[in-house]
Amino acid sequence: MINLTDSDIKKSTKILETLLANTYLLALKTQNYHWNIVSPNFTMLHELFGNQYEALSDAIDEIAERIRMLGERTPATFYKFLKLTTLTENDDIKIAEAMITTLLNDHEQLILELRTTLKALDDSDDEGTIDFLIGRLREHEKTAWMLRSHLSL
Repeated sequence: MINLTDSDIKKSTKILETLLANTYLLALKTQNYHWNIVSPNFTMLHELFGNQYEALSDAIDEIAERIRMLGERTPATFYKFLKLTTLTENDDIKIAEAMITTLLNDHEQLILELRTTLKALDDSDDEGTIDFLIGRLREHEKTAWMLRSHLSL
């Protein structure tokens, strides 16, 4: 990358690798709920989860491409993703509200992690990655708001 130190590239890459793993796990979890939702609100939730996992799928590609733009190799195995992710798996959720809550908690966790990450990149010259991460932050904030709107808090 032009005018980026090796240190900046490594720091950005590490952050992006974790984000990629988290996004992959969140997309799979969302797709699972899309396939397995049983609810009086089936159609609405099936569509909501479908739109969300498709957006996450697009984000996966964008994150991986950002890593490649930095000149690094993209992790691309379940083994590596499970080592990198900060999210937890849970495949036994059958109640719609619990599915929504689980996804909301994951998006909120990613929001907090992205905010921390952005502070850690304050001294970096990698504005491209910083801008990219701000965009991801906005998407997770929007999705969290949409999920929160489906819960009676």
